[in-house]
Amino acid sequence: MNNDFLKYQAQTSPYPLGMEVSHAIGTYIYDTNNKKYLDFVAGVSACTLGHQHPRVNNAIKDQLDKYSHVMVYGEYSQNPAVQYCKLLASHLPYPLEKTYLVNSGTEATEGALKLARRVTGRSQLISCNNAYHGNTMGSMSVMGFEERKQIFRPLIPDVEFITFNNEDDLQKITTKTAGIILETIQGGAGFIQPQNDFLKKVRERCTEMGALMILDEIQPGFGRTGKLFGFQNYDVVPDIVVMGKGMGGGMPVGAFTASAAHMDLLSDNPKLGHITTFGGHPVIASACLATLQEITETSLMPDALDKEKLFRTLLVHPLIQEVRGEGLMLAAMTESAVITNTVIFKCQDKGLILFWLLFESCAIRITPPLTISEEEIREGCAIILEAMDEILDGK
Repeated sequence: MNNDFLKYQAQTSPYPLGMEVSHAIGTYIYDTNNKKYLDFVAGVSACTLGHQHPRVNNAIKDQLDKYSHVMVYGEYSQNPAVQYCKLLASHLPYPLEKTYLVNSGTEATEGALKLARRVTGRSQLISCNNAYHGNTMGSMSVMGFEERKQIFRPLIPDVEFITFNNEDDLQKITTKTAGIILETIQGGAGFIQPQNDFLKKVRERCTEMGALMILDEIQPGFGRTGKLFGFQNYDVVPDIVVMGKGMGGGMPVGAFTASAAHMDLLSDNPKLGHITTFGGHPVIASACLATLQEITETSLMPDALDKEKLFRTLLVHPLIQEVRGEGLMLAAMTESAVITNTVIFKCQDKGLILFWLLFESCAIRITPPLTISEEEIREGCAIILEAMDEILDGK
């Protein structure tokens, strides 16, 4: 591992994987020894179209030749951002039509929480146990994992927690509630999907109580579940959609979308109710536009469901208890964190990149680019099964 990496760059864990990256293209990442690794993680669901997708790269280069940052967000009309927001609105159900572009998923969460309080005039926010919506102070306040946030308290007040898929807990949504924020599919908790029309029941309760329903699509969004957004699989329309990760084709970005009536409240009383310098950056917006065009103009979304079936067919092994998730947002579950860790490390040695989930230690993250081929799926699954066989054989 590069010692300068450890000496000068702040780390997020005591034991980073430390691969020294040389270049990446398609579904492969190459280290400085020119060893190639099949990428089953896609930058933790961010590289929707793989690495160096020509349409995204060309859009970035074309925009760089015109202009880069020229003004803080919301003052100038910059074509890439305008066209992106317009195209996004055309693929969202009414009244989700106005988008605020920011720099990351956690900033999008912050904006959505502020908007819920601004619209309703209420303060209470509700989230779920084992939820993850980002790591800044507001987003951390609605994180449902006390171990990760205790040391940073006090956080923002008036936050309550419910259990995902627990209908009885919906009674906690009252006339005091500004909004409830949910991941459409719980990510860090283990790729847990809503059951028994849970999201519809949340929608009904929010409408009854005058609270806003916020759906976090940072991981499920942008085609990963076979639809552009995961909530479109469950016949609900939230008041606010939070997005990030996969929307930029590997570039740093986030956004939240709501009705025009709601979103316009951030521009007055007070003015500058939410501001960002680099949100809507023209180069990033160009990458977003190219990514969204590629997703919506090709068969990548329905193909994701066919690729899910292939993964499920191939990933059959005594060490795999189940495969959770939908489309290309999958998690192979083992019986212990030790097995999961061993598989991930063995696979990296064998040239396959896997990763963990935040809170569910038994899960093996499988979130490849949507552009992954069937041949590459077979190649990667064979490596996983080989690693698991070695564990059973005591190697």
